[in-house]
Amino acid sequence: MIQDIHPSRLDNSYQNHTLSSEDYLLCFDSEGRLLSRTENGSLSFTTGSDVSVQTALYLFSVDDKRYFLAYNSPDCTADGYEYRTIRELRDTTEGKELFAAFTAYHLRQWYTDNKFCGRCGEGLTPHGSERAMKCPKCGNVVYPRINPAVIVGVVRGETILITRYRKGYAHNALVAGFTEIGETLEQTVAREVMEETGVAVKNIRYYKSQPWGMAQDMLVGFFCEADGDGIIRMDKNELKYAQWVERKDIVLQPNDLSLTNEMMKIFKENKI
Repeated sequence: MIQDIHPSRLDNSYQNHTLSSEDYLLCFDSEGRLLSRTENGSLSFTTGSDVSVQTALYLFSVDDKRYFLAYNSPDCTADGYEYRTIRELRDTTEGKELFAAFTAYHLRQWYTDNKFCGRCGEGLTPHGSERAMKCPKCGNVVYPRINPAVIVGVVRGETILITRYRKGYAHNALVAGFTEIGETLEQTVAREVMEETGVAVKNIRYYKSQPWGMAQDMLVGFFCEADGDGIIRMDKNELKYAQWVERKDIVLQPNDLSLTNEMMKIFKENKI
């Protein structure tokens, strides 16, 4: 999956570093596209020597490389680099740099969405001693947002419930959805499967989790079993396809980045 970058390691502990010429400086435009360069499936970023900005916020490090965000600087340019969407990078690159890009995008979206205080309306400023935004007027502190969501492998005998979204990602997927106020993750599983496919479930069990910066998510994977006849009553507003598919007939996604694809793969290979 995208976060599996061993032996490399992403260190997300906050440090009040100052940008140097060797540090990566990640520049996003107003549409959220990242200034980057791709070659033969590898991804590279601009550095402090390539781009000059007024404010650079420290994000994290990967091994011995530090990553900064060009804060409120949507018009950066550098020779040999182009702006690309995170989805484009997902489809054409891989490795620790792609995970860094996803994580930086997550933080960029949070900074973009939190310019003003939700209590008093004053402009927020970077905290300085932790990864947060602070209101200089009322003292309100805002931390990065993480959206919990479930990925669900619903099993019925030797088949699994495969779906495709009506909009967005075009490849095979599993039932998925966000956790709502006042419910557990297990309740989210049961509700989302019922809402999207009309199938009741039982024996819900945790599998694995994954950070997914593209949507500011924490994805939590579960397997469960169909409870009852398994008749599908698909929500056509959410899905364009939902079918019980045998192991041998499962068509996987074109890369191994997502928790969804791993869950489909281990079922296809009869490992669960």
